[in-house]
Amino acid sequence: MRKDTSNITIKNRKASHDYEFLEKFIAGIRLTGTEIKSLRAGKANLTDSFCSFRGGELFITGMHISEYYWGNIYNHDPLAERKLLLTKKELRKLERKVKETGLTIIVIKVFINDRGLAKAEIALAKGKKEYDKRESLRMKDHGREMDRALKS
Repeated sequence: MRKDTSNITIKNRKASHDYEFLEKFIAGIRLTGTEIKSLRAGKANLTDSFCSFRGGELFITGMHISEYYWGNIYNHDPLAERKLLLTKKELRKLERKVKETGLTIIVIKVFINDRGLAKAEIALAKGKKEYDKRESLRMKDHGREMDRALKS
């Protein structure tokens, strides 16, 4: 009997501040046994993670999944590259956009879906300049002020 694991979500909060998302994709992640157990325990960090192509395949680099406590000698490397599972059409589209326009692929969040599989939400992103970051903070504060004014 599988317990409900659909509420496990690890987010990259810094990504929306540093990047403007142009297009989002959902991809499967190829993990080993101890990696998925640590992920289900919520022991992952996406702060400095990004995606890169190697040999026509897409890999997550910099995603830290802590070692599983009960893993003993079969534990995994916490900073290992992990393969993303996408269709060939999506891979070709992403690779073309990254090479032509100089965009980057960022991991936004990692979650466990209804069937118990690990999925990553990735985005084709463009880096924000310093003035864009200030503008987005200003808009966020303005929205917060408007909400407060409407509530009172």
